[in-house]
Amino acid sequence: MKAIECLKYGGEENLVLSNVKKPTPKDDEVLIKICATSVTTSDVLIRRMKEPLIPRFILQLIFGFGGPRNPILGMVTAGIVESIGKDVSMFEIEDEVFAYGSISTTKHRFGSYAEYICLPEDWNIALKPANLSFEEAAAIPYGGLLASHLLKKTRINKGDKVLIYGASGSIGTMAIQLAKHMGANVTSVCSSRNFELVTSLGSNKMIDYTLENAEKQLETYKYVIDAVGNSKTSKLKKNSKKALTPNGKYISIDDGIPLTPKEAFFNLKSLAEQGKITPVVDSIYPLDKMVEAHKYVEMGHKKGNVVITI
Repeated sequence: MKAIECLKYGGEENLVLSNVKKPTPKDDEVLIKICATSVTTSDVLIRRMKEPLIPRFILQLIFGFGGPRNPILGMVTAGIVESIGKDVSMFEIEDEVFAYGSISTTKHRFGSYAEYICLPEDWNIALKPANLSFEEAAAIPYGGLLASHLLKKTRINKGDKVLIYGASGSIGTMAIQLAKHMGANVTSVCSSRNFELVTSLGSNKMIDYTLENAEKQLETYKYVIDAVGNSKTSKLKKNSKKALTPNGKYISIDDGIPLTPKEAFFNLKSLAEQGKITPVVDSIYPLDKMVEAHKYVEMGHKKGNVVITI
């Protein structure tokens, strides 16, 4: 099968189109013919491996020294079940599914930058929402699960003011919708070119972080959700950490290890089927344009998700 392999850590030029052996499902696994995957910020972080010394050492303990232990990156899958192991009971051949290759900190599997992948049937895998295309389904798991992780740390009541910093990215666009579903009054921080997008997702107010004195537009919030983490900052962001009500809370995506439990995954599936969350697709690339896709994601200005068709 065709796959993109990351030969070593570093620049996107290390991503190479290869022919590799097609996987065979174990007794409890399904073999999925992948129709779409996505390039996430985490994929770029792993490929670059440019973190400070201690975080980099920890990451390489997990993923491999010198280069990824599994050279095929990618954890998001949307596709069709081609075969199943003898013990599989929840899926049938030709089922249209979507999946995320992580269910806990110790159970994760890369490999979706390829034509096929095998995953255990009891991981984060479900029938694809019928109202979504494969490309749209591939735009749900990463941002949706990380946004769910952030919002699980809140107790939002109807009308609570919530500020989302980095509102136009894959995590932010999902965080807006999930917070609105919980009843929040949402203020989105992004550039003005993304105001129309975040408004369409339910944002009540917008702040352009690129403007001088943008921090003067801050109010006080029950929760400030940082969807971009320590990699990006601004005067507005620094001030937002103080723009809290007396019992308010600042929550960053870089606080702790994000959890990706099955209940969160299936909640996203249900909300998508009901039309209560809408996946945002910025652009779509074919598999052989993976280098270009990584370059674009690394620029840090994508809207929602960058999807790869296979």
